[in-house]
Amino acid sequence: MIRQSLLYGILLAALALLLTWMDYRHLMRDWSTEIYTVGIALVFVVLGIWMGNRLTPRAAPAVFVRNQQAIAYLGISPRECEVLELLAEGCPNKVIARRLSISPNTVKTHVASIFTKLEAGNRTEAIGKARQLRLLP
Repeated sequence: MIRQSLLYGILLAALALLLTWMDYRHLMRDWSTEIYTVGIALVFVVLGIWMGNRLTPRAAPAVFVRNQQAIAYLGISPRECEVLELLAEGCPNKVIARRLSISPNTVKTHVASIFTKLEAGNRTEAIGKARQLRLLP
């Protein structure tokens, strides 16, 4: 979006400089003319940026859709998906156990199963692979 705004500004500044160059023979050759030209160019740059921001459509935020095919293919259970979401939030095992009303040993079992299914060696790697597979937003 910023790139388009800058392009609008540069285009309008180039247009202003072209108009000034075409009419240059009618202008005086002193410093006031150059300052005038730069001022006109800056006005067009600001106008171009403003117009670019107004005319460029805003992208709607993408709605996350979980990749159900990957979940089925990997054999990840709904409870493991819940554990994976809490892992992505940075929750330790005890917090995950409290939130899901299960024992910490069950959380360890789910985490180990997730690591195996995602072929990950640690939490960070598992979360990264889950995001690549669109299992997590």
